Amino acid sequence: MSTPPFQLRQCESPTCRFRFPVTDNRLTGERCPHCGAPTRLALLYPSGERPSPSPQQTGPIVAALLDNIRSVYNVGSIFRTADGAGISHLHLCGITPPPDHPKIAKTALGAEESVPWSQHRNGLDTAVALKQRGYQLWAIEENERSESLFAATMPSSSPPIVLVVGNEIAGVDPGILAVCHRVLHIPMQGRKESLNVATAFGIAAYFVRHWRIDRSVIW
Repeated sequence: MSTPPFQLRQCESPTCRFRFPVTDNRLTGERCPHCGAPTRLALLYPSGERPSPSPQQTGPIVAALLDNIRSVYNVGSIFRTADGAGISHLHLCGITPPPDHPKIAKTALGAEESVPWSQHRNGLDTAVALKQRGYQLWAIEENERSESLFAATMPSSSPPIVLVVGNEIAGVDPGILAVCHRVLHIPMQGRKESLNVATAFGIAAYFVRHWRIDRSVIW
């Protein structure tokens, strides 16, 4: 895969000196978007061939269940993260928009074409069916039952895992939480009680996919 030679331009006004990349072919960048003064070409980003990544199985097999995610941008971001982390399948449930939504591509950036997915009307029915097929259901949610994601341990012979994330406002369906094997939360140290769902999914997906197996733990 080749990378285009993007420009990095800088405003010539001594009181501005705004420095910015030009990555859109429709824009020349000859005028500063901040103050309108002329700009100069500072440098070109290097171009060349990027090696195609070799997929590697670094941890347990992980799929995900997206329960009633309302934002198309969150779904697109999750698709992009799923591609990078090696998530095997995305189950899109309830109101979660599918990849054919015209706005998904804005944040998925092509990952919607590489990550397997399926659409389901009922997230609870889907969760139960996956559990019956031998998947461990791990919800990313904070409640009285949850444990810190970073304190959790991985058993020596882990079955495939389904990470479950829920609606941006309501969270994961309580019915789904009731059938999950584990509920994990990401510790928060600021004023906010939770992270954006796409951000939380990214942290959990990479953490679980690259988990070092603890062979002393047995289910």
